[in-house]
Amino acid sequence: MRDFLSKKIVDMPFSGIRKFFDVVTEMPDAISLGVGEPDFDTPWPIREEAIKAIKAGRTFYTANAGLIELRRAICGYTERKTGVTYDPAAECLVSVGGSEAIDLAFRATLEPGDEVILPQPCFVSYEPCVKMAGGTPVPISLKETHDFRLQPEELEAVITPKTKALLISYPNNPTGAIMEKEDLAKLAPIILAHDLLVITDEIYAELTYGGKDHASIISFPGMKERCIYVNGFSKAFAMTGWRLGYALAPEAIMTQMVKIHQYCIMSSPTISQYAAIYAMTDGDAETQMMRKDYDRRRRYLMHRLSEMGIPCFEPKGAFYIFPNISQFGMTSEEFALELLQRKKIAVVPGSAFGACGEGFLRISYAYSLDDLRVAFDRIEEFVTELRAEKQ
Repeated sequence: MRDFLSKKIVDMPFSGIRKFFDVVTEMPDAISLGVGEPDFDTPWPIREEAIKAIKAGRTFYTANAGLIELRRAICGYTERKTGVTYDPAAECLVSVGGSEAIDLAFRATLEPGDEVILPQPCFVSYEPCVKMAGGTPVPISLKETHDFRLQPEELEAVITPKTKALLISYPNNPTGAIMEKEDLAKLAPIILAHDLLVITDEIYAELTYGGKDHASIISFPGMKERCIYVNGFSKAFAMTGWRLGYALAPEAIMTQMVKIHQYCIMSSPTISQYAAIYAMTDGDAETQMMRKDYDRRRRYLMHRLSEMGIPCFEPKGAFYIFPNISQFGMTSEEFALELLQRKKIAVVPGSAFGACGEGFLRISYAYSLDDLRVAFDRIEEFVTELRAEKQ
């Protein structure tokens, strides 16, 4: 019998995040700090809208691009947050989570051999999605000394005649880094000069700390016309299981994204779409409450790491910290496995997010303070034992 499998897919590794998550689910008394899922329940008003939709029998397919009422709400929300106007009928797509929108963006725009610049550490799905769409990932190793912000000279250095697109994702998963307006302003002239497409994943836009509002690349002159903007409901509204995201893009690009979505998905979950209308129009208070609590946890973890003598740049967004554990002379995977086996705490090796993530760990604080206190007590015991063993 012939080999029916695609070599491209066979050669693709499984997610480094899922590896540790799958282990911890079968380990009694283990605490997982590895999954980026809010511990908050979806706010009641959002759930009530879904219940109303079910009671009204709204269990049909929607338009391929999504309910027009939701698309109007998404465009209104985006304009309110960024100042940029989109046409809900022609420039908006409701997707099955932000991840589907990322996949659609690459499949709609890449030809075989097109290069896509991926600043790393970055979310685990970006590189596989580029490859599955026939593109060539070109990583940039971001530096802790620059707070993992993309520098203009780093971008300029990797652009070639084959470069078609740049993917940026701020606030960032796994580092918690942000790009402020001044940082993005330095990238825009390079993007324009080289006629690049930008895919901007802003799923954590509502989770920024330190008093500054999130800045989006789409708000700069000339950027909307060359950007595919991706966002969603999972993080800001604690709606992970509702599987709903969205993309905004120029009509010529969006038409092709909707076409792929049409053939592969048909439409996003109808009940979720009705619920999401409330999130877009009236959900700010719930988001602000969750952000305030995440910030409290963020500051607590930074304090604990400082007490342990583990360096960590201060993350200003999302709900992750990215401590540097290179002092222990172990790879990030070795450290994570030892921590799991000896103290039953699951974290994700930084190497899961690109080679430059080696020597770091991703720790999520989308967990209660009680769980975080117990977990960090165990982590402190672990690092104390490691230091004693080295003496």
